[in-house]
Amino acid sequence: MTSSSSAPAASRPPEATSPALAQGLSKTAFWLILGLVLLADALDMIDSTVTNIAAPTIVGEIGGGEGLIKWLGSAYALAMGVLLVVGGRLGDKFGQRRLFLIGMTGFTLASAVCGLSPDPALLVVARVLQGAFGAVLIPQGMAIMTRTFSREQMGKAFNLFGPLLGLATVGGPILAGFLIDADLAGLSWRPIFLINVVLGTLGVFAAAKLLPRDAGDRSLTVDGRGSALLAGTMFGLMLGLIEGSTNGWGALSLGSLAVGAVFLVLFARRQRTAAEPLIKASLFHNRGFTSGLFVGLLYFAVTSGLLYVVSLFMQQGLGASPSDASLGLLPLTVGIIVAAFVSMGGGLTGKLGRDLIAIGMALTLAGAGWLLVLVLSHGTGTTLWAMAPALFLTGLGMGCCFGTIFDIALGDIAGDEAGSASGSLTAIQQLANGLGSAVVTTVYFHAGAPAHAMKVSLIVVLAVTAACLPAVRLLPRRAPEGVGGH
Repeated sequence: MTSSSSAPAASRPPEATSPALAQGLSKTAFWLILGLVLLADALDMIDSTVTNIAAPTIVGEIGGGEGLIKWLGSAYALAMGVLLVVGGRLGDKFGQRRLFLIGMTGFTLASAVCGLSPDPALLVVARVLQGAFGAVLIPQGMAIMTRTFSREQMGKAFNLFGPLLGLATVGGPILAGFLIDADLAGLSWRPIFLINVVLGTLGVFAAAKLLPRDAGDRSLTVDGRGSALLAGTMFGLMLGLIEGSTNGWGALSLGSLAVGAVFLVLFARRQRTAAEPLIKASLFHNRGFTSGLFVGLLYFAVTSGLLYVVSLFMQQGLGASPSDASLGLLPLTVGIIVAAFVSMGGGLTGKLGRDLIAIGMALTLAGAGWLLVLVLSHGTGTTLWAMAPALFLTGLGMGCCFGTIFDIALGDIAGDEAGSASGSLTAIQQLANGLGSAVVTTVYFHAGAPAHAMKVSLIVVLAVTAACLPAVRLLPRRAPEGVGGH
């Protein structure tokens, strides 16, 4: 699950730098463009979460077993994470309107392929394409708003982002659950993707009519070689991990891990030598930034994986239907949204700084610990109602950390490094979502029966979250001026 509802640092409106900001748009044009950008972000939010609910049903119908369950979420998140920074640079180079149209069109077509896929392999490829085109689409929206909205309009737009994307966060899994149980036209899980074809087509026509034209700056360079090396790194490591944990540690799994490691070395070398690297080398000499990168990677990985295995436990262990499981996850999602709004809107990020992250991790530990006690005491005899308070508490902890970790990590960043830093952190968050869903589900599937598997998975989440707590003290004390209510 991504954390768009908590507005990660790289997605927040930057300080006004475009001359167009002084003018703004008419009220009608403002609302239409804002609605279009929100539609794009909502499609991303929904598609990053629907497979949490739909995975067991999809596997039950087209096969693929544990491997497909692991790849459904990971394929989307990894493609998004690898290409997100590149997508933003491509918009700067070739024009945001053009890239928005390409991204929305590609996302719509990839969604159609997802919904019509007859086998696991094509579905995974289509999920990769969804994530790739999403990485092209999502960065353009904020850039378009920054370029065309006045300062007052930008503030109004940002105030609406949290609540509306929060609704998308809640609505995605619920919509998926009810669409699957409704079995529209006998299509079972397929409408959760096919609905994007309708929304995406509307978005393409609206974008072609509404978005202002921009030429871009063809003099900008995009590090395609670095992006390819990063993609090779992540694909090799993920393929090795998933193949090894599913089919045994043979030549394919070990070879993939080795190839991933080689690509990682080449990527690190490229970042030192490229004229315009994806990640500025100087950032790795900043203790606050690297600590934030480390904490964010581990925390987002285990919490993303936790969301996945809780859904699996509800359906496989407790026998919940997809719609019941989606409602069962609602307390956790509500907890995330409540804490995120209080943290950002209430100014707690600015007042408490990195202490808010420590509080969030403590709440996560308390909630996950409560779930562990329930599973140890009742096993598969526990109920969704009994899990609700623990899930809500866990969600509160996650909401305190989502966005805040990366806001604080930017606290000591120089002005000329801010763009690279925030883009890198957002990409890392997406990569963590992909890695986490694969790693924690691997633990779940190899631990045996659902109750024992859930127990082991929760212990992993507790251990990793506890390991992150000491590193919080290495982060900057505060977020940069103007971020998080500071």
